[in-house]
Amino acid sequence: MAVVEEKGQEKYTEDGTVDLQGRPVLRSKSGRWKACSFIVVYEIFERMAYFGIATNLVVYLTNKLHEGTVESSNSVSNWSGSVWLMPIAGAYVADAYLGRYWTFVISSCIYLMGMCLLTLAVSLPSLRPPQCAQGILDQDCPKASPLQKGIFFLALYIISIGTGGTKPNISTLGADQFDEFDTKERFYKLSFFNWWVSSIMIGVLFSSTFLVYIQDNVGWAFGYGLPTIGLAISITIFLVGTPFYRHRLPSGSPMTKMLQVFVAAMRKWKTLVPKDPNELHELSIEEYACSYKNKIDHTFFLRLNQVT
Repeated sequence: MAVVEEKGQEKYTEDGTVDLQGRPVLRSKSGRWKACSFIVVYEIFERMAYFGIATNLVVYLTNKLHEGTVESSNSVSNWSGSVWLMPIAGAYVADAYLGRYWTFVISSCIYLMGMCLLTLAVSLPSLRPPQCAQGILDQDCPKASPLQKGIFFLALYIISIGTGGTKPNISTLGADQFDEFDTKERFYKLSFFNWWVSSIMIGVLFSSTFLVYIQDNVGWAFGYGLPTIGLAISITIFLVGTPFYRHRLPSGSPMTKMLQVFVAAMRKWKTLVPKDPNELHELSIEEYACSYKNKIDHTFFLRLNQVT
């Protein structure tokens, strides 16, 4: 275990986290619930915004853009797939280049741009087809023009790019606010994820009830405008907490390191592993602590230790 750095009576974190300028951070003035409160409140508003769009999207495509049910469902499925695939790229950029904070901030701006464009697309009469006359089935109504559909789906896919950078980084940024080398903070980290899931459920519940009612009974402009305002509020709340956040410096993508392990294990497949773990190529406990890493205990069951 690394020796705790002290300045007067104040202790620095021991897990390698720093402030936004890359300087060591004092444990008493950063992280923990002081920082996570901003992140949890952000998540409530952000989930409200996302599910405020996603929950009723098929209804908008069929009733307002006059797409068929099958076509609408297919369009929503394709968009949902992109929303869940983009975080792979967002996580890679954060780990290898920008770090979680800046990847999140940039992606949030992209996310908000998409939400604003989507709100305009449902609000301006020129960006949607004319309303059906009474008694005419939706599938027989005038279809949306290529321009109208193009702007609407452009907004949706801008949102998917934005969520690709926010979704994988906000929860891990929250976890970074607790020092793994401190027993009390390690316990608090488990509690954080309970609050995290609760914040998601609150946002989903609000959007699936209140916002869906607004969209169906008041209007789509107002029903999409509220989530957009909510997202803007959530980003503002997150930025207010910036002085309290702890950050990890980019250290390369874990996916690259995992591939290196598999390649090295394949090359050394027939290498004999010493029965005595002390003969393995390992750093000392002090060296692991200085690099803010935990030593992984040797096991005879996981055979990828041939890479050593």
